[in-house]
Amino acid sequence: MGKGAVVGTAVVVCAAAAAAVGVAVVVSRRRRSKRGAEEERRRRAAAVIEEVEQRFSTPTALLRGIADAMVEEMERGLRADPHAPLKMLISYVDNLPTGDEHGLFYALDLGGTNFRVIRVQLGGREKRVVSQQYEEVAIPPHLMVGTSMELFDFIAAELESFVKTEGEDFHLPEGRQRELGFTFSFPVHQTSISSGTLIKWTKGFSINGTVGEDVVAELSRAMERQGLDMKVTALVNDTVGTLAGGRYVDNDVVAAVILGTGTNAAYVEHANAIPKWTGLLPRSGNMVINMEWGNFKSERLPRSDYDNALDFESLNPGEQIYEKMISGMYLGEIVRRILLKLAHDASLFGDVVPTKLEQRFILRTPDMSAMHHDTSHDLKHLGAKLKDILGVADTSLEARYITLHVCDLVAERGASLAAAGIYGILKKLGRDKVPSDGSQKQRTVIALDGGLYEHYKKFRTCLEATLADLLGEEAASSVVVKLANDGSGIGAALLAASHSQYASVE
Repeated sequence: MGKGAVVGTAVVVCAAAAAAVGVAVVVSRRRRSKRGAEEERRRRAAAVIEEVEQRFSTPTALLRGIADAMVEEMERGLRADPHAPLKMLISYVDNLPTGDEHGLFYALDLGGTNFRVIRVQLGGREKRVVSQQYEEVAIPPHLMVGTSMELFDFIAAELESFVKTEGEDFHLPEGRQRELGFTFSFPVHQTSISSGTLIKWTKGFSINGTVGEDVVAELSRAMERQGLDMKVTALVNDTVGTLAGGRYVDNDVVAAVILGTGTNAAYVEHANAIPKWTGLLPRSGNMVINMEWGNFKSERLPRSDYDNALDFESLNPGEQIYEKMISGMYLGEIVRRILLKLAHDASLFGDVVPTKLEQRFILRTPDMSAMHHDTSHDLKHLGAKLKDILGVADTSLEARYITLHVCDLVAERGASLAAAGIYGILKKLGRDKVPSDGSQKQRTVIALDGGLYEHYKKFRTCLEATLADLLGEEAASSVVVKLANDGSGIGAALLAASHSQYASVE
C-alpha cells in the first residue's frame, strides 16, 4: 500500500471517529435536553399541585371560622335581613311526625324530569309503616316547556291512575278524603303549610303561567278536573321532607342535610328565636327552617381561581357559592379544571392537551369517585376512566397518581366544608358542646341524604371525621350522623299525616 493510500485511510478513519464523537455529543445533548425538559415539566406540575394544596387547605381553625360565619348568616336570615345570603325560609312545618300517625296517606315528589307518586299505610307507634308503594313517571319533554294546565293535568291523571291500584293493604276510613304531601323542589315563596307561590322554574322547566301562582292551587284544580277527591295538606321541599322522615324513625333528629347533585339543609328552630315570625307562636314551640344553605357565602371560604372561574362561567354567577364548592354537581368539574391546568402547564397527559378535557362538566362526580376509590397498585381502573372519559389512551403512572391526589384534595375540601356547615347548625342550636351545668348530654342526630354522601365513601368518611374533630371527643360522642336514604318521599306523606285535617278528631 502506498504512502498516499495509508494517509487517505487514516483521514477516513479520523473522519469516521470524529463523526462518531459528534453523534455521541448530539445524543448526549439530546438526552440532557430531554432530561432537562422532563425535570422542568415535573417542576411545573409540582408548582401547580403545591398551589392547589395551599388554596384547598382546610385547617381546623379555618373550619371553625366558617362555622361561626354560618351562624352569623343564619341569624341575619332569621331577622329577614334583605342582604343575607341565607334566606332561612319558614316552612310552616311545626308538627313533625311522632310515630303515632295512622291511616292512608299519599305523596307526590316533583323535582326534576321524573316525578314519584307514593302511598303509605301507617299503623301508629307499634306497627309504623304497614305498607308502602310508589311509582316513578317520566315527564314528556314537551310538557316541561308547555302550559301549567297541561303539566298539572298530566300529573293529576297519573296520580288518579295510581289511586285506582290501591290494594287490600291500604284502607281509607269511610267518609274521609285522601290526603297528600306535595314535595315541590323548585323555588317557592311559602305562605302556609299547604300553599306557596312559584318564584321561578329551574332544572330545564320553562312553563308559562305558573310563576307567581300557588302551586298547590294549580295541582288541586287539576285533581278536580280529573274527578280525584284528594286534599294537599302539606307543601314541602325535599330537605324538609328528609327531616320529617328522619324524625319519624328517630325522635332525636334535629336537622337534615342533602348532599347530592345539589345541597341544602333544614333544621328545627325554636319559634321564639325567629324574629321575622309575626304570627302566633305554634303550639309545639318549634318551626322547621329551610336554610337554602347552598347560597351561603363568606370571605372565609377558601375559594381558588378554579372556583372563581367556574362561578363566572355558570348560569348563576355570584349565587350558590357554597353549593359550588361541596355538591356533586361541581366536584368533578373542579377536578377537570385542575387537570386541564396541569395538562397545559406541565403536559400531564402528553404534549397535546386532550380535546375532551376542554369540555365543561365532562368529568362527573361519580366518575371522580370511581377514580378516587381505585386501590390497584398501578391505578389501572383510574387509567381506564381517563381513557374512557378524556380519550387518553396511555397515561403514565405518575399522571394517574397526580390525578388521584387531585381527587383527594377536591373531595376532602368539599367534605370538610360540609362538616363545617353542619357544625354551624349544631352551634346555633347549642348542641356543639357538653352541657356546662352537669346536666345529661342530649343525643343529637343529623339525617343525611343524597347520592354524594351515600355513594362517595371517602367523602362520607372525611365529613364524619372532620365533624368529630370540630366537636371534640366528648361532644362528638352524643352526635350521630345517620343516612336517611330516600327520606324525602315518605317524609312528605308523613307530614300530610301530621298536618291532617282530621288530626284534631283522632
